[in-house]
Amino acid sequence: MIAILGTGKMGEALLSGLLRAGFEPGEIMATTRRPERAQALRESYGVRTVPNVEAAKAADTLILAVKPQDMATLLAEIAPCVPADRLVITAAAGITTSFVEQRLGVEVPVVRVMSNTPIRFDEAMSVISAGAHAGEEHLRLTEALLSPVGKVLRIPESQQDAATALSGSGPAYFFYLVEAMVDAGILLGMPRAAALDMVTQSIVGAAVMLRDSGEHPVILREAVTSPGGTTIAAIAELERHSVRAAFLAAIEAARDRGRELASG
Repeated sequence: MIAILGTGKMGEALLSGLLRAGFEPGEIMATTRRPERAQALRESYGVRTVPNVEAAKAADTLILAVKPQDMATLLAEIAPCVPADRLVITAAAGITTSFVEQRLGVEVPVVRVMSNTPIRFDEAMSVISAGAHAGEEHLRLTEALLSPVGKVLRIPESQQDAATALSGSGPAYFFYLVEAMVDAGILLGMPRAAALDMVTQSIVGAAVMLRDSGEHPVILREAVTSPGGTTIAAIAELERHSVRAAFLAAIEAARDRGRELASG
């Protein structure tokens, strides 16, 4: 039995992904604070919605998906009900495995996960790290839960905040870029729908090419960038406006904000 504690946007994305991966609704429980939200989850997915304590007592695997600032309160609530044989997966930005371990008060195996919203379309990027009491079998179980809905990568926990900023928030950066490119198309006289189609397919095609070709992005970019051509003129403008430096600073700021949320 799997329980998702805190079934908000990411919790619901995990829930729908598990169901698409072959889990039955009867194998999953969900918790949420609002009764109307619980009713919507039951109607949409057919899963049981229960209080946090009941979920902690009944499930073999607990997925903690509440907001970072709510994690301490949740752990205090469920700590008396979590024995050492439970697998606890924490999916909140900035929350360390030691934070969870200390508050549960037992040598429970904890695996830290950061996924992202493309899990809704089975294209997630999930990164996982083992806590002090989690072994190979716990990492494998976590991978089995997540691999049907995207790619899973093991990383040291020291890199988790960076991964949150890079891939957890990453889809938003691409949506922001698409929005800007569509606006540029409109500025150049394109209808919005046509501009969106062209930009979306260009980005999807480029992403698949990058993933499947095995080539470094610099090589792929240079293949499009003819001497004295249109692409190099555009790239020169991006460099003039320090777009590369802005991305570096933005992702660093996202990492720092994740740490702030966890600590406060």
